[in-house]
Amino acid sequence: MTRRLIGLALTVLAIVSVGFAQTAVDEFERGNALYREGAFEQAAAVYESILKQGITSASIYYNLGNSYYRLGKVASAILSFERALRLQPNDPDIKHNLSLVNLKTVDRIEALPDVFFVEWLRSISAVVPLHTTVWAFVAAWALLFSGLIVLFLSGRASLVKLARLAVVAAFVALVPLTVLMIAQIADSRSHDDAIITVSVVTAKTSPDERGVDAFVVHEGLKVRLSDFLGEWVKIVLVDGKVGWVRSSECERI
Repeated sequence: MTRRLIGLALTVLAIVSVGFAQTAVDEFERGNALYREGAFEQAAAVYESILKQGITSASIYYNLGNSYYRLGKVASAILSFERALRLQPNDPDIKHNLSLVNLKTVDRIEALPDVFFVEWLRSISAVVPLHTTVWAFVAAWALLFSGLIVLFLSGRASLVKLARLAVVAAFVALVPLTVLMIAQIADSRSHDDAIITVSVVTAKTSPDERGVDAFVVHEGLKVRLSDFLGEWVKIVLVDGKVGWVRSSECERI
């Protein structure tokens, strides 16, 4: 009896899951149809309703960003494209549309120059995703151990020669792969960015309305979140400036 009940529960759960997924697909297609008809407000509402159900994908955020872009909602469009880019970091369409909407922002802040080594790591990370680096790291270790086993157990000169080459190649590959993987993992964990969502924000030097004005930023600017205190959050700009704004004035990516 218990097994039958468990089996019935699993069957019902599977049916509900399939129906739920199908409904989300239908809603997504409905949003796309509304977008094609020029009903951008309604399309955005449909995409938002899908996200509220806990279903996320780069396609949903991408289409949502396009809808907000057509509506002239710069901050919402940038936020959506940034979230889409988190899910598909190398998608050229997302990058292109994000660069277009960023042209509509007010602030033009020059980033602090990075050390050449950091720039090198970031340029590689932009092309090679973390999971590829991990697989290459595992493969290098496997090659290293395989080569060492052959060196110690094989008596054939040809195999020993190949094993030595494999060990050297694996060791040479492991050094940069280890550095790259550590950098990518640290970078992925440190991503606590946000988008300014109100037209004009005056950042303070302290988390207090009476604090001294530090600088002014505008809607759509991407900032790094550094610290939190009550309703205040410390933001860091790409040029190194630091200030406090209300948490309601920005939204985490």
